[in-house]
Amino acid sequence: MPFLPNEALPYMENYIYLPMLLTILERDRSILEKIPFKLKDPYLYLVDETMNAITVDLQKTAEYLRQHHMKVIRRSTDELFTEYLFLHNGYEDTRRYLNVRLRNRTEELLHQYLRKLERQSF
Repeated sequence: MPFLPNEALPYMENYIYLPMLLTILERDRSILEKIPFKLKDPYLYLVDETMNAITVDLQKTAEYLRQHHMKVIRRSTDELFTEYLFLHNGYEDTRRYLNVRLRNRTEELLHQYLRKLERQSF
């Protein structure tokens, strides 16, 4: 029997990806504030609403991990990989993620959040 329930892995990975998304969007927002757009507010609104949705999902993820006594700890990073330690019920699982995969998956998630926001708006 694996120590990590099948439904837990997406939550643990979200705990990796969602903070990355928030960091990226915070950086993008600060850049948008400085660019001389004529109509800046719609872009800022889009970023803010996306960040709000991600924050809600991150809170749900953190609650799931807390309720199931799980933790995700970032251990090390090099040019190619970032290593994470997944903890659950006294077991440890070290997983290495390709940095390119982390970037690509983060971009995929950003697309999903933007499409979700677009569907809610219309």
